[in-house]
Amino acid sequence: MKIAIVGGVAGGASAAARARRLSEAAEIIVFERGHDPSFANCGLPYYIGGEIADRQKLLVAPIQMLIDRHRLDVRTRQSVEAIDRQRKRLTIKNLVDGTTYEESYDKLILSPGASPLRPPIPGIDLPGIYTLRDMRDADRLHEVALKAAQVVVVGGGFIGLEMAENLVRRGLRTAVVELNDQVLPPWDREMTTPIAEHLRSQGVELLLGDSAAEFVKRGAGLTVKLKGGRELPADFVVLSVGVRPENALAVTAGLEIGPRGGIRVNEHMQTSDPDIYAVGDAVEVRDFITGDAIQIPLAGPANRQGRIAADHLFGRPSSFRGIQGTAVVGVFGMTAAMTGMSEKALQRTARNYQKVYLHPTHHAGYYPGAERMSLKLLFDPENGKLLGAQAVGVSGVDKRIDVLAIAIQAGMTVFDLEEAELAYAPQFGSAKDPINMAGFIAAAVVRGDGKVAHLADLAGASVLDVRTRTEFEGGHIPGAVNLPLDELRERLGEVNRGQRTIAYCQSGQRGYLATRILAQASYDVANLSGGYLTYCQSMRSAGGTAESMQRTTFPNLEAAIH
Repeated sequence: MKIAIVGGVAGGASAAARARRLSEAAEIIVFERGHDPSFANCGLPYYIGGEIADRQKLLVAPIQMLIDRHRLDVRTRQSVEAIDRQRKRLTIKNLVDGTTYEESYDKLILSPGASPLRPPIPGIDLPGIYTLRDMRDADRLHEVALKAAQVVVVGGGFIGLEMAENLVRRGLRTAVVELNDQVLPPWDREMTTPIAEHLRSQGVELLLGDSAAEFVKRGAGLTVKLKGGRELPADFVVLSVGVRPENALAVTAGLEIGPRGGIRVNEHMQTSDPDIYAVGDAVEVRDFITGDAIQIPLAGPANRQGRIAADHLFGRPSSFRGIQGTAVVGVFGMTAAMTGMSEKALQRTARNYQKVYLHPTHHAGYYPGAERMSLKLLFDPENGKLLGAQAVGVSGVDKRIDVLAIAIQAGMTVFDLEEAELAYAPQFGSAKDPINMAGFIAAAVVRGDGKVAHLADLAGASVLDVRTRTEFEGGHIPGAVNLPLDELRERLGEVNRGQRTIAYCQSGQRGYLATRILAQASYDVANLSGGYLTYCQSMRSAGGTAESMQRTTFPNLEAAIH
């Protein structure tokens, strides 16, 4: 069998290596437009910032290793220009000398990736405006960063924030411009607040809800004019506003393309032509939870897709189960991670859901160094099936999201989280791990043992703060009445029976105990999920300050949350 693979990096290189492991007899040719067929593109920002000092470390599989170890025919600086599906032949252009030639194939795997977007903004093609896709881009940014003093990053997603961190590490004054009113747009807004605050504390200027309107040459540098009126000086600009699938080859070959430009494939990664497979950032895949067609460019799924394509073309019954968007990003020592559906995505699909918040420490609180994280769990209120999760904190975030990612893949419920047996020693976790705690809280909601309320529910309710007087005096929800939990049973008569009561504490546990006491005394009561910590986090997300949080009225709060 003669297998041609267009593109390397994650999907193509994985397919090539897997194909060789399955067949010593196959002829395998890898065509790559760039200079490096297999490199760690997720590590590029850290090379630019100097965290990864040795460029060679980014070459996951150097060309000679692919040739010597896997006996692959690797052809770099070769661009596949056309596919003749009837003749099963490719037209290839040699980018070194400009010549063209043809090559035949029995099976073809497309792994062209996705290219960074360059929006049609005036001045977008001026020198000094960069994107980051490959090693050559990283080399250029590595060089200019050494000579620069100030930079503007356009886009506050994964790459934008990683670039900001690494450019600050290089000593550059860094501004990040993001069209959305939050960083990390796939996350729910309130969960990104700690990351945004941490970025600002590290000297990053965040300009949210704004966008670049024009780039103007300014001496040896640039001026970035924003739609909001600000003008930002920059020695150079990094564009990180998203990617589009590289689908031109598939389009001209007549393969089926989805509405957002992704190459359509089945569960075996076959395109509409059964002899042509496609993998990686260029393909349209299935959302694991909803079954909808989506495109999420992530390295892990691209690697798995490459293996599946190679398996299937050799007759193995291998299938891609779909993607749930498990992702993690670190900035200046903080971590944000998510898996499955966000609340905003669930709202778009009009799916019934419930959510809970909690703020546990990453290991036993009595052991030195315990760090608090914020965790949000989304689930079906009817059967407790897990739908999604997000977490942010300093330590232990990736561990919990990985557990929840596997739980979602396995179709587990919040009741399974209650029973999850996880490794415990004081320096690693708690006897009741944050995963268990999330299960306890969510399962109580599904069972009806306790009602939860959220910030939008505060309007019109009687709000009861069950923390200590000292905590209450240090800050509280406007209009709340303080009745400490330890005094609640003796002072039940002070709680208004004629109005729904929402109880809260610092993070939720005492609020839950208060709701159990009040519910058994026939009060209409709910616990504010996540307590005062979630309230403060959400208010800061909505633009509130500590002072404004004290004077905000409930109707205004409801409007801010929505």
